[in-house]
Amino acid sequence: MTRPAGFAAYITVTSAYWAFMLTDGALRMLVLLHFHTLGFSPVQLAYLFVLYEVAGIVTNLSAGWIAARFGLTVTLYVGLALQVVALLALAQLDPAWSITASVVFVMGVQGLSGVAKDLAKMSSKSAVKILAPADSGGLFRWVALLTGSKNAVKGTGFLLGAVMLGMLGFVASVLVMAAILFVILIGVVMSMPSGLPVGRKGVKFAEVFSKNRNINRLSAARLFLFGARDVWFVVGIPIYFYAVLSDGSAAGNRDAFFMIGSFMAVWTILYGIVQGAAPRILRAAVREDSAILQQARIWAAALIVVPAVLAMLVWMVPAPTPALTATIVAGLLLFGAIFAVNSSLHSYLILSFSNAERVTMDVGFYYMSNAAGRLTGTLLSGATYQWGGLPLCLATATFMLGLSWIGTARLKLA
Repeated sequence: MTRPAGFAAYITVTSAYWAFMLTDGALRMLVLLHFHTLGFSPVQLAYLFVLYEVAGIVTNLSAGWIAARFGLTVTLYVGLALQVVALLALAQLDPAWSITASVVFVMGVQGLSGVAKDLAKMSSKSAVKILAPADSGGLFRWVALLTGSKNAVKGTGFLLGAVMLGMLGFVASVLVMAAILFVILIGVVMSMPSGLPVGRKGVKFAEVFSKNRNINRLSAARLFLFGARDVWFVVGIPIYFYAVLSDGSAAGNRDAFFMIGSFMAVWTILYGIVQGAAPRILRAAVREDSAILQQARIWAAALIVVPAVLAMLVWMVPAPTPALTATIVAGLLLFGAIFAVNSSLHSYLILSFSNAERVTMDVGFYYMSNAAGRLTGTLLSGATYQWGGLPLCLATATFMLGLSWIGTARLKLA
């Protein structure tokens, strides 16, 4: 079977993105669990990730222009290099620092990691539009493979970070990850084949703002979709499970870390698997944009039901029981599967609505909205959990998913 043109570049870009997302997932678990055991409140834990998401908004807005001006390989290499720097910086964290100093320092380093993540993401996602085969359904399949595999790898990173924290401690863990990612960066630079655009002069920054109504509406839907996930995912559910699983002892903490990391890993890996399988799940919809739009509306509506039901259950049974915990786990896994199909449809639609000449800017603008949603969800996760526990986190997610459905329902073919 003949490989399509651009396949080698696609594999190299995807491999680099895999390596990055493995460290990204591990780093999130390391930071969250390490600082929770130091006594940080849910709101303080949320603050640690604020600059990470703010950096994502700014980076995605400008990265599309940078890539259009200087080329996709440049932004990919810079993203990987900045992640190495961020990991090395975290190793300098001093336990003797005050909570305020620690929060400010970690926020700054997480901001740098956020820049790195979104440079790498924008480069990888934009490359698919350039490299994917032109046959019917080819773009959907390649997008689904990249996004699905990325999330499966990030899920593995969640588990890796939790296990490394229990076995190696915080500093040794980040140093090991920095060394591995640096070696991978060198390998990617040496092996990157041709096939990606090298940039064009004269691109104006103002071009990053899309005038396409579909892209703007899809971006709004994306904002609320990811806000609805992170409002329970970032702080709420890990801290809820920690309270249920840990007895406060060192051994109890290690067991709780492993269980929390395992859940986050399984959730994200399932999300990635379903995302990658979306073209097969939606067999009748992968060839016609009108059918894909209809599927997007249906799956957006279906997702609203899950957190609404879970919020009611957790509110009605305030004391955690094994049966309630099992129900929450099953419900959130179902949420992940439906969420994955929604995300995969969005990832296809943004590339379908874009044209090749400005794909990096449209994708950058779209993922700026993605980052804004994560920022909103992150802030609300700490606040809603502190004010109303897991039921309020899930109820807020339900409301945000309703807003996401409105944005999706307003998409129209030209």
